[in-house]
Amino acid sequence: MNSIRIRLLALLLALLAVAALAMAGVTYRNVLAQTEALFDYHLRQMALSLRDQGEIAPDQASALADKELDFVIQIWSADGRAIYASREHEQLPASAFLGLADVTVGQKAWRTFSVATGRRVIQVAQPRQIRQQLAADAALHSIQPLLVVAPALALLMWWLAALSLRPLQQVAQAVRERDTQSLAPLPGAGLPDELAPLVQALNGLLQRLGQALDVQRAFVADAAHELRSPLTALKLQLERLHQAPDAAARDAATQALGAGITRAAWLVEQLLALARNEPGAPALPFAAVDLAEIARRALADSVPQALARGSELELQANAPVPLQGDAASLLVLVRNLVDNAVRHTPPGTPVRVRVGITPQGSVLVVDDAGPGIPPGERERVFDRFYRRDPAASVGSGLGLAIVRTVAARHGATVTLGDSPLGGLRATVNFPARPQSGPPAA
Repeated sequence: MNSIRIRLLALLLALLAVAALAMAGVTYRNVLAQTEALFDYHLRQMALSLRDQGEIAPDQASALADKELDFVIQIWSADGRAIYASREHEQLPASAFLGLADVTVGQKAWRTFSVATGRRVIQVAQPRQIRQQLAADAALHSIQPLLVVAPALALLMWWLAALSLRPLQQVAQAVRERDTQSLAPLPGAGLPDELAPLVQALNGLLQRLGQALDVQRAFVADAAHELRSPLTALKLQLERLHQAPDAAARDAATQALGAGITRAAWLVEQLLALARNEPGAPALPFAAVDLAEIARRALADSVPQALARGSELELQANAPVPLQGDAASLLVLVRNLVDNAVRHTPPGTPVRVRVGITPQGSVLVVDDAGPGIPPGERERVFDRFYRRDPAASVGSGLGLAIVRTVAARHGATVTLGDSPLGGLRATVNFPARPQSGPPAA
């Protein structure tokens, strides 16, 4: 299981186990050493207490001969003759080494302390096995509290880890209980410093998702409203075609139906172009493009419309204009500006397109000789489906909205002003610094 709590607890418990074993080992060795030193001290004190004693009284001798007593006392004369032993033993040390010594007799090991006086040598001995057993018991008793405390600490660590991770579980629960329509920010008060950035990032994501959904809802609502009228008109035109009494009426109805289909197709194309460039749409693959070549292609696409209205198209592009961007989207941008200019300029007047390079970057300028747009409405015309003349059947009200959306994805700005030709001038300024991709939505 890939659980932070389990991994954290496993690491803490492993650390606790290692620390407990190390402490137990050190304590065990220290207690063994201290117990050995204490037993040696007892040997020394007992031997020294008998050093200046003349004779061992019978009652004292009987006490020293008690089999419950682990110590064995032996006394030799100065010439090496054994003159006293506290009790009989089959494997007693036969000689004395002054001071502390380890003596092995047969299969039995002894720890001895011997001291010499002018007339005798006194030795106090203790079986090594008994000493080790007593020392081991003392050492084990010393580490028993640790064996009790370690499991208690493990349980405490488990509880503390669960308590520390509870805010994370609460955030996960809050997210889990949300439905698809709930994009309210998660509560961030009282969160640990490690968790607060995650909640802030989630709240930022929820806010961006809310904005994207609002844009999409508005787009769908506007698109449904705008598509209703041309589809209704197509239905009526089809009915007129069926009801036409003669060939002339049928031809007129057929032409009207064709024009309606063309307008509906243009509206759908504009809607798709807007959807592809809306904030939150998938990133466009940017590449090196030539803005002058894109302008030539856009003007070529608009030639039939210009000829139908008797307008002249002029392109001023003396050199390539390199740019980082999406060629298809930029073609839509230029074509919408040119189509708007052709649609609103009087018959026989020019539409002038200029592309070039400035110190600030690349620039696209479209001039027409139409009525222009009053300064107070120049910002409003970028709204989707906005028409200055709602009764006009020409246009979808999406052209300039698409232009601004495409420009924004390329880091460019769009401004409207007065044209030297007497109409409107639309200027698109692209940044001088090449971009490796579209700006973040």
